[in-house]
Amino acid sequence: MKKEEVPQDDGALGKVTKEICYATDKDGHYTTELSNGWDVKKSALDAAWNDIDKRVDAARQKVMNGEASPILFFMEYRLMDLSLLADYTGYWKWQIKRHMTPQSFNKLSAKQLDKYAGAFNVSVSDLKSLTVHES
Repeated sequence: MKKEEVPQDDGALGKVTKEICYATDKDGHYTTELSNGWDVKKSALDAAWNDIDKRVDAARQKVMNGEASPILFFMEYRLMDLSLLADYTGYWKWQIKRHMTPQSFNKLSAKQLDKYAGAFNVSVSDLKSLTVHES
C-alpha cells in the first residue's frame, strides 16, 4: 500500500490514538504512516463488542433469574475468565465456580466479598446490586 493510500477513516480508537501502518513511499521503500482507522477494522471491533454486550446481558439476566451470582456478571463485564479471577482473588477455580451460585454467594463472608469487589474494582454494595458506575 502506498503512503497516500493508508486509510484515514474514523476508527474505534481514532479519538484516542492513531495506529502505525507500513506503507511504501514514492521510491518504493517501506516506511510508516499514521492512520486514524479503517472502516473494516471498526466493523470487526463493533461486532466483537456486540458479542461481549450480549454475554454481559445474558449474565445479568441469569443473576436476575436467580440462576447465577453477581460474580458471573462482573466476570463477563470485566472480560475475565476463571483463571484470571483466581489470580486476582487467590481462590481456586472450583471455589469461584461454587461462589457463582446464588446460594453459595449469599453465604460469603465480608472478607470474601471484599476480595471479589476489589478484583472487579467495585464496592461490595455495587457487587451485590450489579451496579456499574462506568459508561
